[in-house]
Amino acid sequence: MSTESIEWGREEDLSVAKLTRVELQALREALTSDYKSISIRLREGEYQYDLAKTIASFHLESSFPDVKNIISRLYGEEKTTDIQFVRKIQTILKKMEKSNIVKILPKKTPWELQRYVLLSFRFQDNERNLVNLVTDEQREQLQRQLQAVISEQREPSAINLRNLTVASLLLIILFSYIVIVWEISQAIINLSILIAALSAAAASSLLLGKTLARK
Repeated sequence: MSTESIEWGREEDLSVAKLTRVELQALREALTSDYKSISIRLREGEYQYDLAKTIASFHLESSFPDVKNIISRLYGEEKTTDIQFVRKIQTILKKMEKSNIVKILPKKTPWELQRYVLLSFRFQDNERNLVNLVTDEQREQLQRQLQAVISEQREPSAINLRNLTVASLLLIILFSYIVIVWEISQAIINLSILIAALSAAAASSLLLGKTLARK
């Protein structure tokens, strides 16, 4: 079993990446985790190692593979149609899950296959071997990718909050002017209401100007 065909460190356009909070947290935990002790062996050339290494390659692209994604990348697309082989790999992945190497992410849709995430990129296997699934450079690249995704996810939230603030201030100003016009048109003007409405309109206008001035 060879992993030479796995593409490492490939730069992806993360402007379209749509990671959920659970996915983002899972990647960050794997990235920041120290060596995790496990109860099975991770030796290059064996199934567990090659599967873990392949899953790591997907994580470097900020993605989470299902069993067919893993098989396709590691063994070729034709192997994904071999039902017995797929079941064999699923059994090994189940063993890796019980050994705290991977965990299963929540499904986005009921019909999709289970997607896997590593609990760490660094392990100490049952023979006390230290196993690094990615290089320091790849870890740094993933950190930059995650930061880019976090920034992209925060930006819409900031825009939505700004729009909500502007809309609220406009409503306050509109309501205040309606009250002002109504009071002025009355035979007897209630000064306390009029002053309160004028104050609210002035304060909201000032805040609106400051909000719109922010980039």
